[in-house]
Amino acid sequence: MQDKSWARINMPRIGLVVSDFNYDITSLMHKKAEEQSELLGFEHESIRVPGVFDMPLAVKLLLKKKSIDGVALIGAVIKGETRHDDLVINQSVRKIVDLSNEYEKPVTIGIIGPGAEHDQAVARIEEYSTRAVESLAKLLKAFKKN
Repeated sequence: MQDKSWARINMPRIGLVVSDFNYDITSLMHKKAEEQSELLGFEHESIRVPGVFDMPLAVKLLLKKKSIDGVALIGAVIKGETRHDDLVINQSVRKIVDLSNEYEKPVTIGIIGPGAEHDQAVARIEEYSTRAVESLAKLLKAFKKN
């Protein structure tokens, strides 16, 4: 096996935080995000969490690492009979934005919902997962210039 320790000099390393809730959707999103990450030349590290509400701690752990340049979130919050989906996303994203500002590293959101029905979420798998990684690439490029 070749030593690739030199690759870190030029290759950004990102974190992927992936929700297991709605696994039939998020597992495919995770795979697409990993593929997009590799296509863009990123190394990546993934942390799986039970649900979107559990993401902030995982984001914080990744942002604290000097080796991580940014984080992309992957998840799906499907509409139920109550407004629980709004609560979950609003509270989680609010905290994650705070963490991004605190650690001065970008965090992008590839979370389907709130208000999405299951079939709508399935239709958005590729779009949301690849867009989260692409947005992170654009932010890292913009921040590198400054």
